[in-house]
Amino acid sequence: MSAHLSFEIADHIATITLDRPDKLNAMTPDMAKALVDAVATCNSTDDVRCLIVTGAGPRAFSAGSDISTLDAYATPWDFRNRADYCDALRACRKPVIAAINGYALGGGLETALACDIRIASASARFAAPEIKLGWIGGGGMAVGLAQSVGMSNAALMLLTGEMVEAPQALSWGLVSEVTAPEELMPRACEIAAQIAQRAPIAAETAKLNLRAAHQMPYEKAVEYERDLQAICFATEDAAEGRMAFAERRAPEFRRR
Repeated sequence: MSAHLSFEIADHIATITLDRPDKLNAMTPDMAKALVDAVATCNSTDDVRCLIVTGAGPRAFSAGSDISTLDAYATPWDFRNRADYCDALRACRKPVIAAINGYALGGGLETALACDIRIASASARFAAPEIKLGWIGGGGMAVGLAQSVGMSNAALMLLTGEMVEAPQALSWGLVSEVTAPEELMPRACEIAAQIAQRAPIAAETAKLNLRAAHQMPYEKAVEYERDLQAICFATEDAAEGRMAFAERRAPEFRRR
């Protein structure tokens, strides 16, 4: 792991903390690689059933890529093909929760958009400020915003680069909940624990199904959903769920 990124696993919940609070948790290439590696670990171990991503300190979730490192790429092509932390989060097979504790700017907003569930502290602020510096986001900013807040609100953020505060983000659907700052991580852990109690294969296929609902034509999405349902139904966990229901007890899921 990077010196500025911590990764922990406990009770089937992994937590990635961007830990560079003096720089608003801005991402360096070293941090990006560490995040990619952490997500790969989450994908490869059955012990992880949910992932939480958050930032250290009270000020920021993440201010995105550290601008001072961007000129280090030898060519624009190298910059284009850099290891991208947002790509890694989108490729995570496990459900991912963003616990947004402060500024989510640029790549930090894209990091949050790459997660499945977003909850925010009342002190959180969101912006796509790249246009103020002469470029645009490249980690899924436009598609993530358009799907989350609608075209007009996405255009407002992308074309002005101005801040959106937590209550506005909630009303637009950018986040699911807004909490008091001290309640953010307990609430994220509560949601993660609920997910970790569910059948893991079903949770992973539900995530695939939700993505398909965005990307596929309606009838194809329904067909794909039925295929995924059939796969889940054939698992040992589904049999355990049916048995537990009949026996009126809590199921014991094993990701089989």
